[in-house]
Amino acid sequence: MQASLSDRRALWAFALGCAAVTLGVLLHIPMFLMGRDMHFMLAGMPMGWDMVAGMGLIIGGCLVAAYGLLPRNVAEQRAAGARIEVAAPEDAPLGPAHWGLMAVLVIALIIDTMKPASLGFTVPGMVGEYMVPKETVSLVPFFALIGTVTGSVVWGVLADIYGRKATILLSAVMFVGTSICGAMPSLAWNIGMCFMMGAAAGGMLPVTYALLAEMMPNRHRGWSLVLVGGLGAGGGYFAASGASTLLVPEYSWRILWLLNLPTGLTLVLLGALIPESAKFLLARGRVVEAQAVMRKFGAVVRKVDAPSATAAAQPGHGALKGMHLYGKLTALSLTGITWGLINFGLLLWLPNHFVNEGYSMEVASRLLAESALIAFPTIFVGALLYSLWSTKWALGASIAVTLLGLAGVLRMELFGGGSPVLPVALLIIGINGIIAILLPYTAESFPLRVRGRATGWVAACTKAGGVIAQALFIAKLVPSIGVVAGAIMVPMLAALILVGWFGRETRGKDLRHLDEAMD
Repeated sequence: MQASLSDRRALWAFALGCAAVTLGVLLHIPMFLMGRDMHFMLAGMPMGWDMVAGMGLIIGGCLVAAYGLLPRNVAEQRAAGARIEVAAPEDAPLGPAHWGLMAVLVIALIIDTMKPASLGFTVPGMVGEYMVPKETVSLVPFFALIGTVTGSVVWGVLADIYGRKATILLSAVMFVGTSICGAMPSLAWNIGMCFMMGAAAGGMLPVTYALLAEMMPNRHRGWSLVLVGGLGAGGGYFAASGASTLLVPEYSWRILWLLNLPTGLTLVLLGALIPESAKFLLARGRVVEAQAVMRKFGAVVRKVDAPSATAAAQPGHGALKGMHLYGKLTALSLTGITWGLINFGLLLWLPNHFVNEGYSMEVASRLLAESALIAFPTIFVGALLYSLWSTKWALGASIAVTLLGLAGVLRMELFGGGSPVLPVALLIIGINGIIAILLPYTAESFPLRVRGRATGWVAACTKAGGVIAQALFIAKLVPSIGVVAGAIMVPMLAALILVGWFGRETRGKDLRHLDEAMD
């Protein structure tokens, strides 16, 4: 009875926090509407008491919502969880619950990816409204990427301690709060709120992969992870570009931020359809809910007599002992950093480079437009290779294709001549394969107790490469494209060698036996 009362209080606290954040955002809408006669240009306008009060409600609401989501007696719950093992049977068929979870997580990742993807469409409007150089406005995506690095690490740790569902919902509440960027009259405020948006977006991705890896039957886990991640990422970029095309001409760049209100609330509502892991529920004593989740997903539960002395002494990092696990973490981290250097650096600099080389802007733009079409079938090819061939070598093949693309760009710069279509196409196919496979493979490669933080760390590395690239651009230290391509080839080749040496096959493996498999 007491546990039930505690749960009701937590639910009311979360609902109250969501209401406070939503009200805080709505108090900023009058400022946005004041600029409708000037195409919503608000730069330099004073902030009223309602906006200040709204920011207070957003901060307070996020804290109250976090209080409602995070469980009590964490140490006792983790000790109880160490005695429980839950896993779907290896031959369990896919049921409505599995398909429903995949659909919900695809929508969640589309909303999540849409936030940072919108940054590229807001920069031109900010340059015109705030009357500052592009390098200054680039501080907005720079701090957003720093936020994603921070969020990936912090949310990964929270997911291992407090549960997957709680961290996903907390990210959604923070999304709602970042809507006020659409009404900020100051560039500095936009930079600060972009950091918060990045922290929320960076936290969603690794937690989603960790949850899906734990809920899917072994023989369906690989392709479902790659497919959900690929469709979520591709759909997010498509949603951002579609919203920009339809809404920005009428409502300015600010509308892309205000969309965080309806999409964030949608994510909160979708949280009702996202299950918590049965192990986490059993550890909290919520047996009835755990049994319902297990029935839906075909899971089985058994109790372990007692945890080992080592596991009890080191509940978090003890599972990462051994050269193989640290070597794999290094390999995947290096892969993530080099992917970020290409995605947030080289590919963004290529259009301007082609214009400087004599190509028209139309040709340069068409290359990027065609890349979106090339990326779509890559998702399905990656899912097939990952599930039917090899998880380890599907990632290795994606890295190898990326290396071929980099080599093509380098050859084009050294010797000149030839069409850039093939090397750019290889580059795009390779990095789309990497990002579709990297985090699912990470989620399948580490023990349960550290899966969230390991996946979060690798996700942070993908953004860290972008931070490095943006910092070079802001400091005006970007070298020639040939030098960039050649320099990135070195760590990417090292990543391929490390993946080949330390990587382990995870296709169809039981995630409960990761420690033994790594040994």
